[in-house]
This record gives sequence, C-alpha cells and structure tokens, in this order.
Amino acid sequence: MTDELDLIGALGSAEPLRPEAYQRARAVLRAAMADPGTVRLLGATSAEDTTMETSSTMETTTTTTTTRDHESSPAPQRRGIGIAGRLGIGAGVGVAAAAAVVAVALSSSAPGGMEAGKAGKDSSAATPGSTTVDGSAERAPLMTLAGSITTVTPAAGDAWLVKATQIHGTKTMQVVYTLYTDGHAIYTGNSVQDIKRAIARHQDQMTDGGYAPLLKAAVAAADSSPADGRTRMLKAAKDPLVGLDPAAQKAVWDKQQADVQVIIKQKGGNAEPKPYSPQAVERHFDNALWTYSTQALSAGNGNTQVRAGVLRLLSTISAVSVENSTTHGKATLTITAGPEVFGGEGSEVLTIDATTGMLVKDVSTVPGLPPASTTYESSRVTKVDL
Repeated sequence: MTDELDLIGALGSAEPLRPEAYQRARAVLRAAMADPGTVRLLGATSAEDTTMETSSTMETTTTTTTTRDHESSPAPQRRGIGIAGRLGIGAGVGVAAAAAVVAVALSSSAPGGMEAGKAGKDSSAATPGSTTVDGSAERAPLMTLAGSITTVTPAAGDAWLVKATQIHGTKTMQVVYTLYTDGHAIYTGNSVQDIKRAIARHQDQMTDGGYAPLLKAAVAAADSSPADGRTRMLKAAKDPLVGLDPAAQKAVWDKQQADVQVIIKQKGGNAEPKPYSPQAVERHFDNALWTYSTQALSAGNGNTQVRAGVLRLLSTISAVSVENSTTHGKATLTITAGPEVFGGEGSEVLTIDATTGMLVKDVSTVPGLPPASTTYESSRVTKVDL
C-alpha cells in the first residue's frame, strides 16, 4: 500500500518544489515538533486557488497543506509545484509534511527522542482563551527596531526588489524574486520578467495571495498591544485553541491527541499522548506564533508595517533570544528560536538588518534533515524601470 512515506520518496526524482514550498514544508515540520501529538494529519487541511507568474505559462494550482493543530490554515502557498501536472503544490507539501510529522511522532517514543528533549522553561499559565506575553528586556531591541523602522524614509526608488535564494543542504532549491512597492503591493515570480507580468495582471499577493491573512494580521500587530497582536495572528492562522476557555481547549486538545494516536499506531509507533495543561497550550501558541509570524515576514519582507508587526510579535515569545551582530560589514540583529520553541529539537535563526529590519538570512535546523537556509538580497528600485 502506498502511503505518505512512499510518496515523499517519489518526489526525489521530480522537478524541485517551486519557490518556498520546501520552506513551508519545513515550517510545518518545525510546528509539528513542538507537540506532535496534536498534529491533524487527516482533515487538517484547507484549499485555496493560488497563481504564480512563470517564464512559460501561468500556473493555477490548488493548495492543500497539512498543518499542526490548525483545523483550517490560511494555506499560505503562493506558487505551484512542477511535477508535470501530477501533483499540485499542496499535494507535494502536504505529503512532505505528513511524512515528516509521522516521523517526528514516531521518534518521540524512542530513547533520546522528542520526549527526552522536552526539558525547558514552561511559559506562564494562560488566562482562559488568551495568550500570555513575556516582555523580557532581552527582546527589547525588537520593539525598539519595530518603532524606528516605521519612521525611516528610503533614499531612492519606490519599491524594494528582493532576491531570495534557498539552499537545502548544499543544493540550491529555488530563487525567488519579489517586488514590494511603497504602495504596499507585492508581486512575485521566478524572475524580474515574471514580476512584470504579475504587475500587468494585477496579481497583488498582499490582497489576493495565500499569505494575505497572515500579512494583514502582521500589519495590525504593528499598532496593537502585544497581547492583541498575538491573538489576531493566531486567529488569522485559524488556530483551533485560541479564544477558547480551558474546558473547550481541553476537549479540542484531547480529540486531536486521540486522532494522531490512530496514525502513530498505523505506522508502528508507540508514543504516549501529551496531556492538556495551560503550559502546554502556551508552548503551542508560542510555536504557532513563531511559525506564522516568520511566514508573514518572509512573504512581506519589503513591507514596513509587516516587518514592524512581526518584530513586535516575536518579542512576546519567551524562548526567543536577540543579539547584536555584524553581517558583511553591516549591523544586524540575530534572532534565535531555540529548541524550546520546537519541542526540544531543532532551531531557527533569523538575521535582519539592524536599521531596516529586512531579512538578511534565515537558517533552519531540523534533526535528521540537512540544514536549510534562505539568503535575501534587497535593493531599492523604481517600479516602472524594471
């Protein structure tokens, strides 16, 4: 019988996933690592038609992505997968995520696996239906930068052009070009020519793309209280636990634990369900907030309000650390989400410009997988001169 693991193996001989598909799949995996027992492998999907400009023909695909804890995620997929029409991007990413989630869930029952790595700080118990906010001084630079970048006026041009190069292990998987106009439109493609076609066809990802709900939540967070910003982002991601009282949260939690136990047993695993607690829910919220906020940052990197909102959101996660750094001679900030954010395994490190807040590099490590990194090159341009 063919299952998710068989299908993901078949992807090895196919054309590489299109822009950010691997990143999204890894984000799903990182989310699953925080509490694999709450993964909705079956039924935790949503579909959204998305479009992308390519150098040949327009692709319209249906996006279906398996996500942890999210009954109906905003399916923030902006691009298709080139497997000669056999699979849409959702199939590719969903299969990859499903296989990875099962692997993580199975590893939790092995010595030295996920359960052995859970030790770490517990977040404070949450007020019923809400999320807590840790305003540690260690993350104060994020709040400071969030406030300052909204007052910075670029010296030239009317848009940011960002080239993102993603590497999986030692292999370049994809290169994405994105134009962020000062009027807050976002156009993306595999080349500058693709961007010009997207502009001509009014394919603004800020309003119509799969990332739009997360981008709007990030923009709102720029002017909201930290607690309201967290709640809005989690609601944009359709997190099933946010806004519920403890009794309702426990009912949802226990059902998801029971559902995933069926999958684990089908795969020959033997992992204990994770019991409900306010602390476990808060760790889940922190993990989900990191996952979806960084997706919004990747998608809206050239939008000042998106950057400001995401920085404010990340400053509320207790297991996130911030350090001053220097990258290629320029002042940067290094933002690290360590194992505590991901259930005791793996990490993600963002490097951002210390003046603009724009992404410079994103490095993700997941046990058992090659490291993945995305490098961002940003420049000011004039839209009509592309």
